Amino acid sequence: MRFRPHRNHRLKLVASVTWIAFATLLAGCDFPGRPNPANRPVRSDQVVDFDRLFRQNCAGCHGADGMKGPAPPLNDAVFLAIVPDEELLRVIRDGRPGTPMAAFVRERGGPLTEAQVKALAAGLKPRWKSKVDEQLALPPYRAEQHASSPSDEEPTTGATAFARACAGCHGKHGEGTSEVGPINDRAFLSLISDRALRRLIITGRPDLGMPDFAENDGRGDDYQPLSSVEIDQLVALLGAWRRGSPSASREETAAAANRLSADIEGRTP
Repeated sequence: MRFRPHRNHRLKLVASVTWIAFATLLAGCDFPGRPNPANRPVRSDQVVDFDRLFRQNCAGCHGADGMKGPAPPLNDAVFLAIVPDEELLRVIRDGRPGTPMAAFVRERGGPLTEAQVKALAAGLKPRWKSKVDEQLALPPYRAEQHASSPSDEEPTTGATAFARACAGCHGKHGEGTSEVGPINDRAFLSLISDRALRRLIITGRPDLGMPDFAENDGRGDDYQPLSSVEIDQLVALLGAWRRGSPSASREETAAAANRLSADIEGRTP
């Protein structure tokens, strides 16, 4: 004769299993197959992690590690030492009109929220800033308020500075050499602002071997760092080449380069 559990026993068994399951749930254990809230995808407009934002929005132009991209490097000690925090925020938010640097905030047609723009701007210096020689007098990031602005400078005033700081690599007229491309290229100059030119003259392109304003690579052992005024004058010279009127400034640049060469030869024992 087969034993059949009484109906009350079956009810007690079901109740016991139910209470065990409920107690397990209260203890914090998930049932098999239940999604873990920590694994839920984060909405793209809620991402504020610097590395992820930089990889998705900046690395294509500025390089995977902030260098060696088509745009100037952000992983640059001199640049991060001179650029104001508010300038980083402004450029990321609003871009540079007339250049490939687009605005990234949504209010300007970009893909990022204001919080994401701030996360990018605030993360650059902690991520890559490093110590710069304390004895080196760094020029200000912005053009100094002297007699005139860089765009109003007489282009020929930058000829002497170009001859001693730039011609060794870029050629007497900025036409380039066998190793370095031309700097008097209107297509290139039309894609870069005066402020970005000033920045590049100050910081160089360390990722591509271009010296900064103070280094003597390709310039001679007696080279002296460019002053802020000389940097403005160089920007004015490049601005003249951008406008397609380089003839007079080329002649002055060549004359300055010849004078500099003669001076160096005269001091050579």
